[in-house]
Amino acid sequence: MIPIVSESDLRAAITPRDAVAVVREAFRADGDGRATVPAPIGLSIPGTRGEFHVKTAHVAGIPHVAVKIASGFYDNPARGLPTGSGMMVLFDAATGMPVAVLLDNGYLTDVRTGAAGAVAADCLARRDIHTVGVIGSGVQARHQVACLREVREFRRVVAWSIDADGLARYCRELAERFGVDAEAASSAEAVVAAADIVLTTTPARAPLVDSAWLRPGVHITAVGSDGPGKQELDPRCLSIADLVVTDRTSQCVRLGELQHAVAAGLMRADGVHAELGQVVAGLKPGRTTDRQITVVDLTGVGFQDTAIASAAYSKTL
Repeated sequence: MIPIVSESDLRAAITPRDAVAVVREAFRADGDGRATVPAPIGLSIPGTRGEFHVKTAHVAGIPHVAVKIASGFYDNPARGLPTGSGMMVLFDAATGMPVAVLLDNGYLTDVRTGAAGAVAADCLARRDIHTVGVIGSGVQARHQVACLREVREFRRVVAWSIDADGLARYCRELAERFGVDAEAASSAEAVVAAADIVLTTTPARAPLVDSAWLRPGVHITAVGSDGPGKQELDPRCLSIADLVVTDRTSQCVRLGELQHAVAAGLMRADGVHAELGQVVAGLKPGRTTDRQITVVDLTGVGFQDTAIASAAYSKTL
């Protein structure tokens, strides 16, 4: 009987610092051509605001392959349940035999997504920042800030969410956990006006960020759009950006913010500056001036799941 590793053990094994290190090396492997990644499976449940994602990948040098099943049911908080859940099944990459079930309830997906945002910001955001802007107040809004602190110092967070009560709790939590000034903004526009880095972390299906609000030097990490129809950015945010970077361009054209820019005729896939793995591996440059506007479109790629699952399991042994 294969072991089942609990969420509590996985949380103890992988901190934000661990996640950033693991995910950075996973992107480096992808940039070096060492990742084999099939297209993800996405399943929306009719009549609900619910969805499933299935992702996997092989990464040369990692002894395991993970198959991840993640769910997002956005009406769950009204039922007293978390928005996201899921698990990962780990297999031996040499034999194909199952090794373990990681019953993480979505934690590993959440923390690796936060870590991907941090790796992207480390490549694309200005070194000297003061204010981080967050749109959203859920689980991913927390992981993005926690992981970003591993690569940038900042003293202030300004956030906005459609959930006023959740936003107030979020700001209190950030202030207590990280000792930053955490302020609730009156609008998404106020967040963008204040921020050096903007993190968009919602399941929105209409733009929340207008391109007219973007100032020279701002960096945007967009993580909410990971399925057909999802959208947080005005498509012109991508077309006016000096650098657009994706985690996987072929996937972002179908699932990410890029789908809308392409559909509107504002960009083509070959207009993307680089995939993040290419930047991490040193094959393409990241930010080169403080005035560049940069956008990273993160849809979540299976090599991140294999890397974080293998690292987490190894640390629980």
